[in-house]
Amino acid sequence: MRDLFVATIVFGLLPVVLVRPFVGILLLAGLGYLNPHRLCYGFMLEMPVVMIVALVTLVAMLASREAKRMVWSREVVVLVLFVLWMGITTTQAVYYEPASTQYVKVIKIQILTFMALLLLTTPERVHLLVWAIVFSIGFYGLKGGIFTIVHGGVYRVQGPPGTFIEGNNELALAMVMTIPLMRYLQLTEKSNSIRLALTGWMLLTAIAAFGSQSRGALVALVFTGGMFWIKSRKKFMTAVLVAVAAIVALSIMPPEWFQRMNTIETYQDDESALGRINAWWTAYHVANARFFGAGFEMWRPGVFAAYAPDPGNVRDAHSIYFKVLGEHGWIGLALFLTLLGLTWLKCGSVIRLAKKRPDMTWARDLAAMIQVALVAYMSAGAFLGLSYFDYVYHLVAIVVVLYTFVRPAPAAQAAPAPDVAAVPLTLGLALSRLRHG
Repeated sequence: MRDLFVATIVFGLLPVVLVRPFVGILLLAGLGYLNPHRLCYGFMLEMPVVMIVALVTLVAMLASREAKRMVWSREVVVLVLFVLWMGITTTQAVYYEPASTQYVKVIKIQILTFMALLLLTTPERVHLLVWAIVFSIGFYGLKGGIFTIVHGGVYRVQGPPGTFIEGNNELALAMVMTIPLMRYLQLTEKSNSIRLALTGWMLLTAIAAFGSQSRGALVALVFTGGMFWIKSRKKFMTAVLVAVAAIVALSIMPPEWFQRMNTIETYQDDESALGRINAWWTAYHVANARFFGAGFEMWRPGVFAAYAPDPGNVRDAHSIYFKVLGEHGWIGLALFLTLLGLTWLKCGSVIRLAKKRPDMTWARDLAAMIQVALVAYMSAGAFLGLSYFDYVYHLVAIVVVLYTFVRPAPAAQAAPAPDVAAVPLTLGLALSRLRHG
């Protein structure tokens, strides 16, 4: 029954995608983050639905006469260079076949990112993409928050199998990154009922992050909570939200949760932590010895035998930074960090320019909350290997497009500025404008 339900929605929307390609972008975001097909038990479980929807969307984009825009900002250029560099390092990989397979996956993710970038031509589309991401990841926040409350935090919250967010740590990172986007939607929404629902949604998602029992998530929640308050326009309300979420979540957690979190201070006695440190040193030695790094899928006994302090302790890097360093060398890490840094600075530029325009308050709020999401990614990512997670690249695309809405038009430019909304965006307004083109 679940397979039929998911199939009906996905394949039922394909004719709409052929007419309105941006619906395909929203559908791909839902499939990429919610992964409804991975929650099925029958024919939809292994159905290549993402590839099918992506191909239909691509055909619709090529056939459609609607406006498309490629923004060649410095962030996009760095992203292209990073992808090209990963291709070069793949040719030099220690384990070429698995590395090339992984590189193909990365290329597919980036193709979808650039498809989204081409069609993010209006504020309403940006708003709808944010809603698609929030709804998809937020589903697990809602489900996981209720699960944690019902079971008193005894069991870990897990993600859908066979996805980027399958593990408790990975899902926790995605949920913490999504809470700021929920806050953006709450700030822009006029409906009191939707704002209230988003408040409860944020609370449950925070509880679910605690319920994941991820130590990296706890670190991210601490950093994110502080940045959440700093970047919010309504600081008192934000402080109340953060405090209530922390108090409620901590009151639910069992003693075992606190014992696990205390191991952050005693990592010397934790086998998992020592294994990660050994992998980090391995990545460092590999990058120093090999200009191109060891390529994707390097975390295997052969590499550890040659470069690890403890050759018998073979683990993945579990760090976005050391993963890129080991797989793509110092140049790869420099490109990755440059991309994150430039995206952060571009958010700052959007905030600064939007302050001068009352009609662009929504853009200011979104850029600020994306900065908070980046803090979550960069802090929790120090202990997770989600370097190629499509979420962060979607955020890069959104920030790049945001800047085009708020930047001053060149004096010689005769064409009108983008049709930005003079009123705060809402879900109803965005859907209405999407229906009418």
